[in-house]
Amino acid sequence: MSQDTLFDKVWDLHKVSRLPGGSDQIFIGLHLIHEVTSPQAFGALKDKNLKVKFPDRTVATVDHIVPTDNQSRPFKDNLAEQMIETLEKNCLEHKIRFFNIGSGNQGIVHVVAPELGLTQPGMTIACGDSHTSTHGAFGSIAFGIGTSQVRDVLATQTLAMNKLKVRQIWCDNKLSKGVYAKDLVLHIINKLGVKAGVGFAYEFAGPAIHELSMEERMTICNMSIEGGARCGYINPDEKTFSYIKNKLCAPKTEHWDKALIWWKSLKSDENSIYDDVIKLDASKVEPTVTWGITPGQSISINQQIPHINDLSPSDKLVAEEAYEYMGFKPGESIKDTPVDVCFIGSCTNGRISDLRVAAKVLREQKVSKKVKAFVVPGSEKVANEAKEEGLDQIFKNSGFQWREPGCSMCLAMNSDKLIGNQVSASSSNRNFKGRQGSPSGRTLLMSPAMVAAAAINGKVSDVREFIN
Repeated sequence: MSQDTLFDKVWDLHKVSRLPGGSDQIFIGLHLIHEVTSPQAFGALKDKNLKVKFPDRTVATVDHIVPTDNQSRPFKDNLAEQMIETLEKNCLEHKIRFFNIGSGNQGIVHVVAPELGLTQPGMTIACGDSHTSTHGAFGSIAFGIGTSQVRDVLATQTLAMNKLKVRQIWCDNKLSKGVYAKDLVLHIINKLGVKAGVGFAYEFAGPAIHELSMEERMTICNMSIEGGARCGYINPDEKTFSYIKNKLCAPKTEHWDKALIWWKSLKSDENSIYDDVIKLDASKVEPTVTWGITPGQSISINQQIPHINDLSPSDKLVAEEAYEYMGFKPGESIKDTPVDVCFIGSCTNGRISDLRVAAKVLREQKVSKKVKAFVVPGSEKVANEAKEEGLDQIFKNSGFQWREPGCSMCLAMNSDKLIGNQVSASSSNRNFKGRQGSPSGRTLLMSPAMVAAAAINGKVSDVREFIN
């Protein structure tokens, strides 16, 4: 088993006890909730006449079901209105901090918590959403949990878990121009597989990871779950501390000095023992696009869709399913594939840096008349920053629709959906069948910059042709 990694240290610090079944009881330092997975959990507390154990360690926002075109209340969707009303009621009853629409701090939970300074090194974090792994970018150990576990955390502030193995993914060199964190993580998932991380925590390390901004690191950790890992993390460094400093919920004055000393001690030792180590050369990664129905089915922009005989036996069955569903043929190029919808947003790529990169590609360009394109800021804070920088105008002038914050088409649990068998160029995280709202809709995952390039040309394009 691993020893002296950041994961081991944080786990041991938060271990309350060993349970009779062999799992550990782990204290959760920060519990993030939203409107979708919390109603039943609060209902279970009420049935047992229980209160939230530590309401000051729980923070709520609304993101999944909120419309992005018109957020006036009541929502047009009655179910969405009921869900936000239920969250409002539960937060009021249990005295939980709630960043509602119009607060200035509402948005996708995995965008809001870091930008407020809630996410900090050495924490254990849980949320009823699989992409909670995002917060590992700060040197925390963050888990997505189900509704029954949301109930457990509300009631006890702990989780029963089996300790994970630790795999280090070492990324040498640095990404080349026009290649982004999204390309790197898609490349990693492709090389390792969507099930390779089962039972593991992924530690992302090496020169290429060190070079990434905090928001790019969040993209990497966000999609560790797509590789099967339960969580992903990066050891904190000066970029981490600088990002957190002066945030609304960050430690202040002498508390900051104490926190900094503590955080600097929380990293994997030089002689840490890992259960597995994978090394790759980040400089060889190119703009990457998914062609299939899992995030692992991806190729570089200038590659062809693989032939069935070039795949491992375990990948052949899902590949045949992907060919049929996506309408692709083995040997075809992904480049120049026509797209109908272009979506920039999600907890993976809806941050201010993502919008800046896409806007840079779009400047002085126009969206193809064949394409419906829209951008959804990850939070109210991101939206306000973008407006201050004039990014919203760049998007609007190019032909993109500018929307209000929310999860939007990432999972289509709202009014933003594909229609029929439309093809979507999406900066989100999952390309599963029906993920974006239509049972026959097809999703191509790529970086925000690549989405912008696809919007301009009306087809999958190499963004390097726009930026070099």
